[in-house]
Amino acid sequence: MSPLVMGSKKVKGVTAEELQGRSSALSAALVAGGAQLDPARVEEASAVVDKVGERMSKTGNHTVVALAGATGSGKSSLFNALVGEDVAVVGARRPTTAHPVAAVWGEGDAGELLDWLSVKQRHHVPASATGSLGLPGGQAWNLDGLVLLDLPDFDSRVESHRVESERVLELVDVFVWVTDPQKYADARLHDDFLKVLADHGAVTVVVLNQADRLTADALAQIRGDLARLAAEDGIGGVKVIATSATTRSGIDELGVRLASAVAAQNAASVRLAADIRACAGRLRTDVADTEPSLAERVDGELVDALSRAAGIPTVVAAVERDYRNQAWSRTGWPFTRWVQALRPDPLKRLRLGSRDAVEEKLAVTAGDVRSVLGRSSLPPPTPAARASVDLATRRVGDEAGQGLPARWAEAVSDAATPPGPELADALDQAVVGTSLRARTPMWWRAFGLAQLVLALVAVLGLGWLVVLVVLGWLALPDVSTPSLGPVPYPLLMFVGGVVLGIALAALARYLAVVGSRRRGQLIRSRLLEAVSGVAAERIVAPVRVVLARHREAREALDRAVA
Repeated sequence: MSPLVMGSKKVKGVTAEELQGRSSALSAALVAGGAQLDPARVEEASAVVDKVGERMSKTGNHTVVALAGATGSGKSSLFNALVGEDVAVVGARRPTTAHPVAAVWGEGDAGELLDWLSVKQRHHVPASATGSLGLPGGQAWNLDGLVLLDLPDFDSRVESHRVESERVLELVDVFVWVTDPQKYADARLHDDFLKVLADHGAVTVVVLNQADRLTADALAQIRGDLARLAAEDGIGGVKVIATSATTRSGIDELGVRLASAVAAQNAASVRLAADIRACAGRLRTDVADTEPSLAERVDGELVDALSRAAGIPTVVAAVERDYRNQAWSRTGWPFTRWVQALRPDPLKRLRLGSRDAVEEKLAVTAGDVRSVLGRSSLPPPTPAARASVDLATRRVGDEAGQGLPARWAEAVSDAATPPGPELADALDQAVVGTSLRARTPMWWRAFGLAQLVLALVAVLGLGWLVVLVVLGWLALPDVSTPSLGPVPYPLLMFVGGVVLGIALAALARYLAVVGSRRRGQLIRSRLLEAVSGVAAERIVAPVRVVLARHREAREALDRAVA
């Protein structure tokens, strides 16, 4: 309920727990939003969070009410009328009030609170005056716990007075805006205070002082005009109280309002909640209503661009060549296999692997060898590949930042574009850390064994023929030579071993070409998975972090505004 109108249901009451929850939500929003929130609004909200903690830590159920107004509005006279004696200095010379003056009702100690407000001039209203505002015949209202402040003019020609007035207004619980028939429409009052504090209508009182200078018709007209201006400022339904420190008219009505605020004992919470709501509302414009959705799987176009930049086509081609070379060296014709040893190892040249024989001898994996080498010798990406990566990452950033405010969209774009050589290094390490090994095909062993058998048969046949030739040359007795029809076994063994070995080698070369393509596809899928992991870790994950921060900030601000 509104602390100023007894029984009002226009404003929901705010408990200390609810206020602390909203303050914590605002603080969480500042942490989550970080540099993506407006710095000036962040500074303002941080001050509000600090103020909530400081104000709620003050002991006692005091309600701080400030009389604020322009020069000559009669704040000090009104202050003295409420107190019942001349406490504030009243004079024709302007400005009169240089520092805030406090009047404290009741026996509760308000020293800590006034120290926090930095109000040094203090007056204690006697207990005998507490029930009737100090006015003879006045209506009795309990003001125990009221701290009434008379502030310097907020439009004073002395800058220090204006600064002091604005400082105290940031801390008080209830605003009593005192104006007069000459300045009730002043822009300083409406533009700099009422409009800015439009969310604080529940703790706002508008007073038209010096009402004794107006006729009844003029008073009614100005009160209506002032209420209209207040409504245009955002404070709707305000009831303007007409007062006169000279005739004492309206003093009791103002006292009733102050007594209601004191009795409610929640003006401080309502004011602080309004501060939080106002700050959170302004910060809410720095975040969008929703976050763009990001696909669970890494975009195929991004992975394709990164794979080209990582040199995966080069690696796959080297793997296929290595497969063919090893297949030919193990399944080729034994008498020409030595030629394969003269060819360079395509993976070794890229510093991506070693022969299986070496790995088996050392009992380590290809990943172990590459982890020692540290980096590959892959050629750097071409300008076209780099441009393709830039376009792909920029597209990810643009899609993820679509609909977000400028600061958030820029943060998303920066997150999608890792700085410097980080991305290139991560891609290279992903390639280096990917195993390029696979199970040795069984047909290699079968073909290799068959080649050895055929080679042995050919050698034996050739040896047999040589023996026969030597026996004939030495004119020794003929040795019976078995034959298959007209073809003797030695010749059949030699020719058959050679022909079948060459035919088997040709078949092996064909199978090696087919197998190299399959091996290339297998390794390519591994490398693409590794590159996809880099994209998820270095590009998508940072973008998700920014979007998660945006969601946290948005939800926290919504809790603070509620």
